[in-house]
Amino acid sequence: MRLAEIVKVDSKGRVTIPLVVREALNIVEGMNLILIADPDKREIVLTPLPSAESRLYELRIEFKDVPGALARASEKLAELGVDQVTTQCTTVKRGEYAECIIIIDLSHSDKNIETVKKELSSLEEVRFIQARPLQR
Repeated sequence: MRLAEIVKVDSKGRVTIPLVVREALNIVEGMNLILIADPDKREIVLTPLPSAESRLYELRIEFKDVPGALARASEKLAELGVDQVTTQCTTVKRGEYAECIIIIDLSHSDKNIETVKKELSSLEEVRFIQARPLQR
């Protein structure tokens, strides 16, 4: 089920998330959300965070554009006990390479970000990987 609502931006750049959306996504006062803006697409995505104890990182991964590359990366993250909070992928050059931005949560994993990067880099489809912590 998808919900579509029109909201207005106030003078301070704020929007109010409509009640029907807050209820559907269980968004409550004081909860943290991840905001991802894509200026090329003119798109903003808000994703509720799982908990206040989350250890969040943004991974930017360039893959060879081959079938199953993202699936193998997702399998590797699952093996490491890493939760994927949100994933956005785009084919940059068809048949050559694609790029994914993956927000991960390490709070339920015993791995650190360097281990995660090393393990993902070992996949033959991965051309480049960059990680940065997301601060609250």
